[in-house]
Amino acid sequence: MNIHKRTKRTPQQREEIYRRHHTEHIRVALLAEEYHVSRPTIYKIPARGRKRDFSIHNSCNARFRTLAWGMKRLAKIEKTIEARLKKEAKRYNKSYPGEMLHLDFKRLPLLKGQDHTTPRDYLFVAIDDYSRELYAAILPDKTAASAGSFLGQVLEECAYTIETAYTDNGKEFQGNPEHHAFAELCMRNGIGQKFTRPATPKTNGKAERVIRTLMEMWHDKERFESPEHRRKSLARFVNYYNWVKPHKSLGNLTPGEKLCLYFFRQDFVNNP
Repeated sequence: MNIHKRTKRTPQQREEIYRRHHTEHIRVALLAEEYHVSRPTIYKIPARGRKRDFSIHNSCNARFRTLAWGMKRLAKIEKTIEARLKKEAKRYNKSYPGEMLHLDFKRLPLLKGQDHTTPRDYLFVAIDDYSRELYAAILPDKTAASAGSFLGQVLEECAYTIETAYTDNGKEFQGNPEHHAFAELCMRNGIGQKFTRPATPKTNGKAERVIRTLMEMWHDKERFESPEHRRKSLARFVNYYNWVKPHKSLGNLTPGEKLCLYFFRQDFVNNP
């Protein structure tokens, strides 16, 4: 940060100021105005010029030096505070598998060779709050029927009881159970529904984050030949996510290991 406009003159400019002042006798006030510096600065240049010293000297402006130091210090303090808050941040994890399942979806990009008239596929995800076990599927739309179909798939694959489904307030997740596939399936299986605050999708952060992970680590890293190829690739990545990829939030365990540790703690300890 610099308080003055163009405070530092280059050695060439300093030599030019010295020459014009010494040989052309141009007044100090005019030179100061032309070069956008103070008159004391102009006075110093001829004095140093007599010794052929046109080098740039450090500013002796106490205000500038204090402010520069203060800005650096402030940045350092902000980093320290940010690191401390991040370290102290509390993770509100559930205490057992199935206590809460986070669900969300994302419209997927078109594949190579598809145009704007091609119907877009949608990526549906569900993640267990306790173990971070991931379920994912690609469906042709984002209707309540597709959301219900995805939840049915999760219920078939899931080895534990799901108590609560946590979603946003979209029409695909919220409705009258009498004529809403997702809500009807929740009611039939004794799954409670909980919704995020309106217009605050980040309150469903676990689902949002796993979608971002999927896009960065899977979708953006592969080139898919067809929709079917993309579906098979997603199944492989979900298997990798659940059984190979360690998670910092789980103490560097995989979701599969976290579940094994919960259900078979003694066997897991004896035979890690």
